[in-house]
Amino acid sequence: MMHDRAPKNSLSNESGQNLVPEGIQLDAPTPEPYKRVLTPKALAFLSKLELKFRNRIHELLQARTARQARIDAGELPDFLPETKDIREGEWKAAPLPEGLLCRKVEITGPTERKMMINALNSGANGFMADLEDSNSPGWANMVEGQLNLYDAIRGTITFTSPEGKEYRLTGNPAVLFVRPRGLHLPERHVLIEGRPMSGSLFDLGLFLFHNGRELVDRGTGPYIYIPKTESHVEARLWNDVLTFAEEELGLPKGVIKATVLLETVLAAFEMDEIIYELREHMAGLNFGRWDYIFSFIKKFRNFEDKVLPERSQVTMDKHFLKSCAGLLVHTCHKRGVMAIGGMAAQIPRKDDPEANALAMEKVRADKVREVSQGHDGTWVAHPGLVEPVKAIFEAEIPGKNQMHNLRKDALQIRASDLLRVPEGTVTEQGLRVNINVPLLYLESWLRGTGCVAIYSLMEDAATVEISRAQLWQWLRHGAKLLDGRRVNQELISGLIEDELKKIKASIGPDEQSGRKFDEAEQVFRKLVFDKEFYAFMTTLAYEYLD
Repeated sequence: MMHDRAPKNSLSNESGQNLVPEGIQLDAPTPEPYKRVLTPKALAFLSKLELKFRNRIHELLQARTARQARIDAGELPDFLPETKDIREGEWKAAPLPEGLLCRKVEITGPTERKMMINALNSGANGFMADLEDSNSPGWANMVEGQLNLYDAIRGTITFTSPEGKEYRLTGNPAVLFVRPRGLHLPERHVLIEGRPMSGSLFDLGLFLFHNGRELVDRGTGPYIYIPKTESHVEARLWNDVLTFAEEELGLPKGVIKATVLLETVLAAFEMDEIIYELREHMAGLNFGRWDYIFSFIKKFRNFEDKVLPERSQVTMDKHFLKSCAGLLVHTCHKRGVMAIGGMAAQIPRKDDPEANALAMEKVRADKVREVSQGHDGTWVAHPGLVEPVKAIFEAEIPGKNQMHNLRKDALQIRASDLLRVPEGTVTEQGLRVNINVPLLYLESWLRGTGCVAIYSLMEDAATVEISRAQLWQWLRHGAKLLDGRRVNQELISGLIEDELKKIKASIGPDEQSGRKFDEAEQVFRKLVFDKEFYAFMTTLAYEYLD
């Protein structure tokens, strides 16, 4: 069942005076610690952001729907003729600050207190504190994440485990980046003039309001990652939001620097244009390959000739992904910004040296490929990967980056290269993996944990997105398994029941109290079997959160 909305609750002082500015309603509990970030002035700033940009966000989301309809009608994406001058022009983004010139290894993770401390202490060049795909967006997670950011930036963040172990910042912490939620996600607990505000603006606004000036005064700056961008017009919105925030908060012009996650197939055709729109604030592009694969499936879900094989076979050596990575490196370096590679999700295994050696070899091969392609840095999900991955990049890049590598061979990449579907197969095991792992992840997500270790890999929302999109597409087109069977609803439904039985048996009855497997199954079946294709898992599953 979906959860009831949280009771209305207002901020008040000791005299009982309501401190929430007019036109704003908090539809959620606000315990005393939350008042450190949910201040009247911060809420007023959020209201300004929302009222200025909400209509444009709504129009952009409608534009996504209209673009999908054109794709469904056969209009495949291509490089835009109307922006040819931008692609062919000789221009560069604004110069990067010193602290963003060396980004060889960045670690990512949610804004949970202990994980933030470990990430900042990991030895990585940067840490992306994630309020999006590795975070379950319940109210407590979102507000407490802002509290943790506040303390981390000021160096006061600490954590004591139930066993009494203490965690605190040591040495030279990683450069902090913050990823707000994508434009599609609302923050339903904050109503501005009666309507839920944008989750993007809530996350970004609170972070900038409380920490923008503090970061500048500390000799760095407010650095962010922008997720799920589909067009340069969306990048223009983000640039306008950043400019408005700088003006309202009295920050130097262009001090906010943004790295855009290239994680949609449509954005791959507008890399130059996206950098151009954000050129005062642009720090680079990151190839978010898992979400990119999901986007490819989603955008072309109705095309039988664009059905991908099972995800274990959709690797970075495939032509469409290799082409996108090469074009990303070329475009970034031509425009004077950083090209950051994708995620290594492996978790080092102390219990099985042989399995650990195989996993680490996969990481090594992946990162050697990225650095040889010209990337300036890459992502890891676990502190144990920081040093070995950094060693690979430092061995190949003696300086801070390799922006001199212009990858001129990428000038030959065409639309057909970005749209080429790799050959491969679908097996029953592939179906089972696309059921088992998402069910495990969704169950944790619904309990409030959005970064989940499953089978020695650190999974986030992209895991569910790729898996359920593949199942939906295979079902729609009756994909043929390697053993000759056709994928149909009866087959998938039976495998869901079977995998759930295995999962429950593996954790035992005593550990099942409070688990949310029934809700996870309900959400998953809707994602896979509904005739409507849900654009994002998180917008559907959000309704099940407190």
